[in-house]
Amino acid sequence: MNTNFFHDALIYLAAAIVFVPIAKKLGMGSVLGYLIGGIIIGPFFLGFVGEEGKDIMHFAEFGVVMMLFLIGLEIEPASFWRMRKLIVGIGTLQLCGTALIFFLSLLAIGFTWQAALASGLALSMSSTAIVMQTLREKGLTKTESGRSSFAVLLFQDISVIPILALLPLLVSSSVQINSSNNETLISGLPGWVQTITLLGSVIVVVMGGRFLIVPFLRFVARIRLRELFTAAALLIVIATADLMALVGLSPALGTFLAGVVLANSEFRHELESDIEPFKGVLLGLFFIAVGASINFRLIIDNPVSVMAIVLGVIIIKAFVLYIAGRVARLSFDQNAIFTLGLGQVGEFAFVLFAFISKLGILSEYWTDVMMGVTAISMTVTPLLLLLSERFVLPRFGTKESIEDKEADDISGEHQVIITGFGHFGSTVGRFLRANGINTTILDNDSDRVDLLRKMGFTVMPRV
Repeated sequence: MNTNFFHDALIYLAAAIVFVPIAKKLGMGSVLGYLIGGIIIGPFFLGFVGEEGKDIMHFAEFGVVMMLFLIGLEIEPASFWRMRKLIVGIGTLQLCGTALIFFLSLLAIGFTWQAALASGLALSMSSTAIVMQTLREKGLTKTESGRSSFAVLLFQDISVIPILALLPLLVSSSVQINSSNNETLISGLPGWVQTITLLGSVIVVVMGGRFLIVPFLRFVARIRLRELFTAAALLIVIATADLMALVGLSPALGTFLAGVVLANSEFRHELESDIEPFKGVLLGLFFIAVGASINFRLIIDNPVSVMAIVLGVIIIKAFVLYIAGRVARLSFDQNAIFTLGLGQVGEFAFVLFAFISKLGILSEYWTDVMMGVTAISMTVTPLLLLLSERFVLPRFGTKESIEDKEADDISGEHQVIITGFGHFGSTVGRFLRANGINTTILDNDSDRVDLLRKMGFTVMPRV
């Protein structure tokens, strides 16, 4: 085992322990703490990790893979179907509208139409990791802005598949595809053959998940060893990612598809409970890696042009997102959260720009610039949300009217207390009530508290 791995792991975890509590204490949120920690320990400041940022994103690759797997696992077919109009409606408006404006803007500064189209599609992506983590921390996932953000992000994640299939078709016969040590099984094939192979790989993963993966998990589950089940799930995830990488697709995209397939199975909740403890740590490593990968030397050499591009990207995305929010009939404060939250370029842009560069569509210089713009925009977003929360929404947002309620009566005594009435708690509560056993329920969701009280349960709000 390479000792450098343990050294880097020690530095990353120490940065998280030091900077995240400071950021939380200052009211900035954990995401910004991770990003600042990554910047400080990165090669352009203290230099504790990384060689010019080239090996840093590799360290975080597994974090991205697991993150996308869990996101795919959380997509319930019923919820997806209920949100289909929102997903397709504002998702299409955001992606197509943003890509079109970027396409025209990049053409105006001298890009070829192939490079402008490919870059515009990549810049249209937003960060699922940053947005979902921030919304969860602020308790906004169930709000209108949270649902709209999830709909757009889900549409973007799904759109990466056809975008990756489209890119080889943009390569003209006169363009020399960059050679690298990471050759795939389809390298050197004609563009249309690569496109068919990529789409075919997606179909194989989906069909294989339905007819092979789920029966395999049922076989492992019958052995009744929890650690073996977790190992089998990780084997499926990593194998899927490796197979997708062999044909040139993103490993994270492969695990996202694997998660979506497993979301339809009876093992969904068990997989979530097994992997959930690792989710925060893996996301933290990814955010630290993003902060550490920012090429400050490129910014110092071209400060005006790089920051102008970052500002232009955020303004263009915010403009389209604001229109999409108005179409979705979001209130001003909800639309502000939706607009600023999705205003950055996302982690899938790293994958897309690397693929674009390998195909020779974009020069090495502009690839470095776009990678830097992506990382900087991801770093700026939590700060913009913080400024909006502190200074904009208190003055212009919708004022919430708080009704005075009588104090809750806590004099009742029951045999059982249930803390949290989620999926597991509700199952236990119904079982106990059916057998005539009275319970007292503690829950921190005020809407759920009111609903359960109307149903006759004894419920106390839990802070």
